[in-house]
Amino acid sequence: MTRKYFGTDGIRGTVGQAPITPDFVLRLAHAVGRVLKHTEDRPTVLIGKDTRISGYMLESALESGFNSAGVDVVLLGPLPTPGVAYLTRAQRASLGVVISASHNPFADNGIKFFSAQGTKLSDAWELEVEAALSQDPVWVDSISLGKTRRLTDAAGRYIEFCKSTFGSDLTLRGRKIVVDAAHGAAYHIAPKVFHELGAEVIAIGCSPDGLNINKDVGATHPEALVQAVKDNHADFGVALDGDADRLQLVDSEGRLFNGDELLYLIADERLGRDEHVPGVVGTLMTNMAVEVALKARGVQFVRAKVGDRYVLEELEKNKWILGGEGSGHLLALDKHTTGDGLISALQVLQACVRAEKTMAQLLDGVTLFPQTLINVRLTPGQDWKANTRLTEETQAAEAALGDTGRVLIRASGTEPLVRVMVEARDAAQALSWAQRIADTLKV
Repeated sequence: MTRKYFGTDGIRGTVGQAPITPDFVLRLAHAVGRVLKHTEDRPTVLIGKDTRISGYMLESALESGFNSAGVDVVLLGPLPTPGVAYLTRAQRASLGVVISASHNPFADNGIKFFSAQGTKLSDAWELEVEAALSQDPVWVDSISLGKTRRLTDAAGRYIEFCKSTFGSDLTLRGRKIVVDAAHGAAYHIAPKVFHELGAEVIAIGCSPDGLNINKDVGATHPEALVQAVKDNHADFGVALDGDADRLQLVDSEGRLFNGDELLYLIADERLGRDEHVPGVVGTLMTNMAVEVALKARGVQFVRAKVGDRYVLEELEKNKWILGGEGSGHLLALDKHTTGDGLISALQVLQACVRAEKTMAQLLDGVTLFPQTLINVRLTPGQDWKANTRLTEETQAAEAALGDTGRVLIRASGTEPLVRVMVEARDAAQALSWAQRIADTLKV
């Protein structure tokens, strides 16, 4: 069956337009509550959010929907997505709910869910929820209504958890770190994590006003971080996105490192400590250079569909630990059940501190293949899959590249976009073919 509401990362859209409206979100929570009650008499869900102004409205709708189905609610306030996942597991809750549109602008918002184990939920669970949405609501009577309370120390608990993933024999003392929280969910958490581990912290993107999340700051706009690192002569720069489940890192020279490089660095550091790393999971978008470098170290590499949930599925299937995406969603399953920008940053910083080397030194010899990625916005009703010119240009590109490059065309799971990616050893060749293919999609 095809999901009607759920995309690759929950349900997302523009606030005030279906499905991100308070009436739908109330019905969604009610439907989820009914699904939970199939296996549990009195479920408890945790609700966290990022800093968007619409979070207040959607939080209230979720609370009402859950309570109306006889589900208790614990409000966490602004908290990173991985923080909600952690507390769901730590609090033995039935479900974790995050109100966030991640890296999207403030006018968007979304709802995503975590299981009692702090993991993303399956497609089958989402289909069950959608089936419940199609049914009439069944309001419980007054004596069975759910109750709501607030967990006042949620941020502090999560800060301590993040710190616990950093080597207890190590410190960040003597390091100056610029921390950019994208005016998002980690604004009151990320600076404290690094400060309490000993670093001198310069905070940017940590003054949310409900409207400025991801605006010219954060992992999707790393230019601000690069400039701040240079201006402050910092050793590192850490940029998170709006819900802090992914990151970008910058070194003292202002060089930006993407998720592919960081994934290799984390795996390589573990190999250097004689840890067993049987395999690593990337995605269809992961740079070929990482695959080549890992295989040279005797590490298997598998590509999953784009989306951290699919990376997680491959990791669980293979019983591996490390995986991630070039966008900065990284998974280290011995540290957390889901992608966590803060914990991933700490894993990289830990490697640098232990080796007393920079990120560039640790990645010496791993040169990424040039990639060109072009996002083409679709018009309403545009059937891009039926585009014969697209098929012809794609086939021509694949023939020209042979085994020295790749072409990947896919629809975004969260926005009305088609993403065209071409990878080749020659940057000009990658750019030329990507533009030719993208042009066939433009109306």
